[in-house]
Amino acid sequence: MRLVLQLICRLVLIVVLCLAAATMWVTVDAYHSIDRATSASAKRVSQALEALYWQEVLLRSSRTREHLLPVPDWRTTETMKLISPGICVEFQPQAPFEKPLCGQSKGLGEAPPRWFRSLVQTVLGDHSTVAQPISIRTSTAGTISAVADSDAAIQLAWQRIQDNFTVALTMALAIGILASLAIAQALAPARSIVAALRGMAGGNYHPELPRFRSMDLAMIGRAVTELGDRLAQATEQRAALTQALLDVRDEERRALARELHDEFGQNLTAILAFASTIEAAGAGHDADVAQDARMISKATAHLMTCLRGTLSRLRRPLAAEVGLEASLIALTEDWRHAARPTIRLDLQGDLADLQGPVAVTAYRVAQECLTNALRHTTASEISLRVARQSGAEDALLICVEDDGGGDTADLAQSPGFGLTGIRERIAAVGGSLSIGLAPRGVSVAATIPIAA
Repeated sequence: MRLVLQLICRLVLIVVLCLAAATMWVTVDAYHSIDRATSASAKRVSQALEALYWQEVLLRSSRTREHLLPVPDWRTTETMKLISPGICVEFQPQAPFEKPLCGQSKGLGEAPPRWFRSLVQTVLGDHSTVAQPISIRTSTAGTISAVADSDAAIQLAWQRIQDNFTVALTMALAIGILASLAIAQALAPARSIVAALRGMAGGNYHPELPRFRSMDLAMIGRAVTELGDRLAQATEQRAALTQALLDVRDEERRALARELHDEFGQNLTAILAFASTIEAAGAGHDADVAQDARMISKATAHLMTCLRGTLSRLRRPLAAEVGLEASLIALTEDWRHAARPTIRLDLQGDLADLQGPVAVTAYRVAQECLTNALRHTTASEISLRVARQSGAEDALLICVEDDGGGDTADLAQSPGFGLTGIRERIAAVGGSLSIGLAPRGVSVAATIPIAA
C-alpha cells in the first residue's frame, strides 16, 4: 500500500476513535446535565415559593402556619416557567390528590432507540431526587422535591447527542479531508525522489531533484544525490577495472597463442615430417607401416588445422587493425568451414570505419555469442546481425539468434565464463545486454555506444 494511503488510513482511524470518545463524553455529559437541571429547577422553584410563603405569612398572620401549607397558588404558569423540560416538581407535604408539576416535555425530539435507552440506564443508572427546602429559617415552610422524568431525560440526552454528533462528525470529516490533502501535498515530492532512484537504476546517476521545502525531504534529496555520485564513481572504477581485466585477458590470450604456436606448432610440424619420412621409407618394403604413417600425417594435419583456428581466435582480433566489417566476415568464414550449422551474416550501416576498442568489443561479443550458440545448442541455423544506429543514439546493435530452442531463464542465470565475459566487455564500454526468445530459439542482443 502506498505511504499516502497508509497515513490517510491511520488518520481516519484516529478521527474515528476521537469521534467515538467525543460521543461517549457527550452522552455522559448530557445525562449528567439532567441532574444539574433537576437541582437548578428545585432551587428556582423553592426561591419563588419562599417569597410567596413569607408574603402569605405577613398578610395572614392571624392564621396558623398549618393553614398556610401547602403554599397557596403555587401551581401557576410562572412556576411552570421555572421548571426545566423533563423535570417534575412536587411540594412536600403533598396535598391530597396532588400530582407533580412537570416541565414541558413535548417537542423534545424523536424517541431514542431501545438499545440506547437500555444501555444508558444500565451504564449510568437512574437519576437521583433533589430536595430543596423552601426556607432555611423554618422547617414548617415545606420542601420542594424535584426528579427527572426518565423517559424525557433519555429523550433529551438522545437529542443532545444527535446535535453534538452532527457537529462533531462534520468537523471530523473536514479535518480528515484537509489533513489528507495536506499529507498528499507534503508527500508529493516523494514521487520525484522515486523517479530519481529509478533513473539511477537505469544508469542516470545525476538526476535533477527539485528544491524541497521540508527539511526531512531535503535530507533525503541530498542523500540521493550523494548516492548517485558514489554510484557514478563506482561505475567508472568498475569500467576501468573491467577494461584492465580485459586487457590482461587479451594479453594472456596472445601469450597463450604464442606458446601454442611455438611449442605445439613446431612439434606437430616435426611429427608430420617424421610421418612423411616413415611413409616414404616403408612405401616399397612394408605397406602396413606406410598406411599407419599416412594416418598419422592426416591426424597431424587435422590437429594443425584446429590449432590454426584456435590461434586465430586467441590472438588479437583483426577488428583493431582492418576494421569491424572485414573481421566479422573473416570470423564467419572461419566458422563456416568448421561448423555444422549455417551461419548467416547481416551487416547494416557503415561499419568500415569502425576500429579500435569499439570494434574489438563488438568482435569479441559476436565471437562469444557464436561460440555459445555452436557449443550449447543443436541449432541448424545461426543468424548474426550487426547494425549501426545513426543519429542521436549512434550505437552498434549486435544480435545473435539461433533455432536450437533453449531456455532464456537458464541462459540468463548461467554461471559460465562466456556470458560473463560478454557482460564485462559491454559494461566496460557503457553498453547493455538483453536475452530473449527468438521465433525458434534464443536471441542475445547487445548495444554498444560508438562514443565508447
